[in-house]
Parts: sequence; structure tokens; C-alpha cells
Amino acid sequence: MARPRTPVGAYGSIAVRRRGERTTAEARIRDADGRVRHVRVTARTAAQARLVLKERLLNRPAFGSTRVLIPQSSFTDLVEVWLADLDLQPLTEGTKQNYRDQVRLHVLPAFEHYTLAEITTGRAEWFLKSQAAISSSRARQSRTLLNLLFGFAMRHDAVSRNPVAGTSPLRHPKSQPKALTLEQIAAIRLAAANWRTQPGLPGPKPDGQVRDIIEVLLGTAMRTGEVLAIRPCDVDDRPTRMVVAVTGTVVQRKGKGAFRQDRPKSEASIRWIPVPEFAAMVLRRRIVGLDETRTIFANRKGDPLSPYNVRRTFRDLLIEAGLADSGISLRWYRRTGATVIARGMGSDAAAAFLGHSSTAITEGHYIERDRTLDPTPATHLERTLRPDRPDGALLTMAPAEGEDEVLAIADDDPDAGAVA
Repeated sequence: MARPRTPVGAYGSIAVRRRGERTTAEARIRDADGRVRHVRVTARTAAQARLVLKERLLNRPAFGSTRVLIPQSSFTDLVEVWLADLDLQPLTEGTKQNYRDQVRLHVLPAFEHYTLAEITTGRAEWFLKSQAAISSSRARQSRTLLNLLFGFAMRHDAVSRNPVAGTSPLRHPKSQPKALTLEQIAAIRLAAANWRTQPGLPGPKPDGQVRDIIEVLLGTAMRTGEVLAIRPCDVDDRPTRMVVAVTGTVVQRKGKGAFRQDRPKSEASIRWIPVPEFAAMVLRRRIVGLDETRTIFANRKGDPLSPYNVRRTFRDLLIEAGLADSGISLRWYRRTGATVIARGMGSDAAAAFLGHSSTAITEGHYIERDRTLDPTPATHLERTLRPDRPDGALLTMAPAEGEDEVLAIADDDPDAGAVA
């Protein structure tokens, strides 16, 4: 009977010999290209020689990949190789850091003591259910990461199937995204206008930037990071209407602070937005005398404002407005704009205005992009949300067809300005 072939990545018995004052350890290993090679190391003692040889055998070049992955590889090995490959992927640094954090905090601790062959569908099911008991969002993120990891393992022939594929569908609790009411908008506007204006308060006087940011959010339905990234060169103040180009976002990273990233959340997010007059007035006032390439909203050093600080100040405004327990966040401004446009023009128009990919896929791949701008969304936003005599008729209408789906996507948008 023929001797069984050594599996790829496996090595034979280790031979140790003493040669003078040095000890040699050697073994034969079948490398990733299928060839058997002889590996030899020397050290001062037999124990050291064995240890060095084992490290050398485990970290052999994979002749096309960074390390050999086999069913007996540990889940930790898979994570290390996948993270190394992640660094080479054309993703934003924020996305990469989010993946790293999710794997380190939630996924790796659950499977670090298993080999890849030991991670069954049942174990993946148990893990995802335990994550869902904490939050549906965490369970979805963990499922995404496991699919990415095991897809990578399958491409490297370490597993024959993805154990996540047979797990139960994750249930997403149905929630009703809410828009701001005109009363809430007015209360926050008043609080922003009066915030820290009382005489005798310590510290510098407020510069009104957060007050102006929420006006631009209300008039454009942009993400917070997109508003913070607007530069004078992105503003085209035409005779008929102001238009703003969304070409980037402000993000905040540990150890780096806030900076402008020269692309927004996705390709669909790169867009031109017609601006209603109440928001255009804010931008006109802010860009006077500014350098064309710096952000309109900036700190005293001229650097982009920190999204974290903007959100913190906004929470103070909610307290001032008597809305501390309302659950309102800056994201509600995006929902409000989406609601107004969906009821005035339909859900497809709202999705396109928000920069969602639902309509952009068709437009980008099958229809030549129309470079003309429809001013109707800005007209609806101006009439409904202007500070002076707003008309709330659209907000009192019944939801448009497909509105819930558009608002749910807007509500689930990761804030590009979030701290990683």
C-alpha cells in the first residue's frame, strides 16, 4: 500500500542533532505549491532549535499568499491573514478600522480557541443569536464579518463551505423613522439662537457654527460629515439658485482627530444638491473671505470641526429646547428632508436626493446621467422648513409609497463623521 501523501502545509518529524556548540533541528514540509522542501535551523540548545524550526515552518511563504490556511488552522490565524489582506483593499480607512474593531471586540473572542474545521453552522448560529440578544445591529455586523472571513477562507481552500450560509435569517425589528415637527424645529432654532448668550458666562462666546450647521442640514438632508466637509469651492451660487457639490466627508479617527476625506460614503453619495434659500443665506454669509479649499465650518486653527463636538453641542441645544428626552439626533434632520421630498415628489426622488444607491445603480450603469438639476426638492424644502412662516402641509400628508423604505435607509446610514 502506497504511503499517503503529506497534506499541504504539514511537516514531518523533527530531527535534532548536536554539532559542536550548536544544535541543528530539521524537518521536511510540503509547501503551498505542493513541493516538499527540507528546512534546517541552528540554535544554542535543542529546545531553542525546535522552537525556531516550528516558527519557521508555521510562517513559511505561501507562494502567492501570506500564509497557508488549512482546516486545522486556528480562527486567529484566519483573522490575521484576512486583516493583512484588508489593508490592501480599496476601502476607506474608516471602513477598514470599523472592520478591525468589530472583529477584535465581538467576533474573535467567540471563536479564537477553535480551528476552522471546528466552526460549524450550529456554532455560528449560537454566536449570532447571542449577538442578536444584545442588538440587531451588532448581529448584522457580526454576520457580515463572518461572511467576509469565511469567504476569504474558501478562496484559500481552507474550508469547503461557509458555515454562516445555513444560519437562521436575522430578524430586523420594524421601527418607524420619525421626522421633526415644525414645533420641534422652531424650538431648536430658538435654543440655538440663544445658546450661551447670557451675560457673565465663563469661556468664549459661541460662534454660531452649530446653529448654522443645523440650518444647512435641514435644507440639504446631507449627512453630518458631508455638511462639515463643504468648502467654498464646492458652492456654486448661480443667479437662479445655489448648488452645492457633495465631494467628501469629515471623519474622526483615534489618534488623528477630525479631517476631510476626499470622497463621501459611497459613489452614489457624490452629487449636486440645489439649496433652498434659507440654507443658502447661511452659506453665503459663511464663505465670505474664506480660502477656497478649507472647510466652511472649521475650528480656530482652520481645521475641520470635530463631528463629536458638533453632536455634543447639539445635545446641549436639545436640553435648552426642552427636548432632552425626545431621542432627537442630527440624523433626524436627514429624515425630515427625506420626508418632505418623498411626499412632495415621491420616494425615488428622495432616494436620489439623499445619495442612496437604489436609483443610482440604474442611472450609473444603464442611463446617461442627466447633468441638469431639478430645483423642485429645494422648493419643497424652502416652503416647508424656512424659518419665516413655514408651510407644514407636506409633513401632515399620508406617507408616500415606499417612503418607509427610504427613511429606514436614511436612518440606518452610518454617520461618516462617527468616531472609530
